Amino acid sequence: MGRESWRDIRDDIAGRIARGELKPGSRLPIEPELAREFGVGRHSVRRAIRELALEGKLKVVQGNGTFIQNAPLIEYHIGRRTRFRKNLREQGVTPSGEHIANDIRPAPDAISAILGIETEAPVHRLVRRGLADGVPISLGIGWFPVARFPDLGARRAAGESVSDIYRDHGIADYFRRRTTIFTRRPEPEEAALLSQHPESPVLVVTKADVTADGTVIGYSEAVWAGDRVKFTLDTEEEDRNDV
Repeated sequence: MGRESWRDIRDDIAGRIARGELKPGSRLPIEPELAREFGVGRHSVRRAIRELALEGKLKVVQGNGTFIQNAPLIEYHIGRRTRFRKNLREQGVTPSGEHIANDIRPAPDAISAILGIETEAPVHRLVRRGLADGVPISLGIGWFPVARFPDLGARRAAGESVSDIYRDHGIADYFRRRTTIFTRRPEPEEAALLSQHPESPVLVVTKADVTADGTVIGYSEAVWAGDRVKFTLDTEEEDRNDV
């Protein structure tokens, strides 16, 4: 490369980001590795990284490395009838999910209390990863009573939606009751599954699904990549009920 080699490096890395070869949240190779790859001095690599950071394509974290910057935040609306796929499609984003784990186990005390079932009654425990345009944004753990939904685990593992499974068990509509949101540092496995830096905070969102008569039919805790999503609480329906 010639005198303007840093520009070539900048354009090459920017192209990899645009093509999806470098995923949002992933770590860029260190300067010596890039210098060897491009056959240039480290000062050229450093200049290219600085320019890409100014363009918003890279994020330099002192002491931790350089990371691919995330796309604009997804605005996730939370209301009484929040649905993951519908939420993303309305923003022109393609939703998808990946099955991580599924088993049946005795319900812990806290879960049995929330679901209104006997302590240690069998429950499905499902772990799934939610993606937006192929980028991980959430990691959810769901708990559902086996007695009410005996086939739920297998059907979720096959890719069916919770709404469809509920409907097949006679629940035409359901609502979200009491959403709790808090932030913390991710566990190492969570950071890996979300493809994010281990020091970047996550948002934890807990909620229960209830029927029209208030019966709890499911409970979940979702860990969201904090720098890829923002939440909007929709209160219009509640406001109308107050009129």
